[in-house]
Order: sequence, then C-alpha cells, then structure tokens
Amino acid sequence: MKSYTEYLWFCTKNEREFVNITPQVAACVAASGIREGLCLVNAMHITASIFINDNESGLHHDFDKWLEALAPHAPISRYRHNETGEDNADAHLKRTIMGREVTVAVTKGTLDFGPWEQIFYGEFDGKRKKRVLVKIIGE
Repeated sequence: MKSYTEYLWFCTKNEREFVNITPQVAACVAASGIREGLCLVNAMHITASIFINDNESGLHHDFDKWLEALAPHAPISRYRHNETGEDNADAHLKRTIMGREVTVAVTKGTLDFGPWEQIFYGEFDGKRKKRVLVKIIGE
C-alpha cells in the first residue's frame, strides 16, 4: 500500500467563508499516482471545517445564516471561552456542526463522488493562514 500526503493552505478574505477545494484535492489524487484507495481531507485548525455538499451559492448562503442562528458571533460575552480573551467561541461551535474531515473513495485514479458532491473548506474565524491535510492511501 502506498500513501501520499500534501498540505493545502488557506487565508480567507472574510471571517466566514466557504471555499470549493475539489480541484486542489483532485490534483493531489492525480499527483499521488494512487488508482484505488481512500482520500482523507482534514481541517487542521479548530475553527475551520471540511465538508461535502453541493456547489450552489444559495445553499452556501443558507449554511451561513443557519450556522449564525445556531451559534451567533455576538454578543461575545455569551460564551465562557471568550472570557480567556478570545472572541471566536462561535467559530469552534460552527466547526463542530460542519465537521472536521471527510473521506472520499478513489476509484480509477479519481475522486469517486455522488451527483453534485464537492469538497469544501469552511472558515469560521478567517483572515489568517490555516492548513488542510490531504492524505491518500491505496494502490
């Protein structure tokens, strides 16, 4: 069995943003040379997420509104975490809801998705550099 590791870096312009990273992950799969296996994509920061869904702007808007309703940013005094001097407790909660990682099958050297599926990086405390792990294992 072979393995391949690559790190992708993101620094979003906005505090909250969804970025389609499918092309970057597909490029990693191609570079790996692995034809059959699994591809793990993991947000390596506790205020960012990786998830799979449709690449549709209305849905992304709905995610943003839904997450803000579940874990509003303000007032920051509502969260004990922010008593440490931080102001990002909501970002930690949003990450927990949207997930830390995804695993996608690699079949015949490509990501094996269902209809409309794409991989997204979800940023909830942005404007700073964060990394994503792409780990591919297989033959």
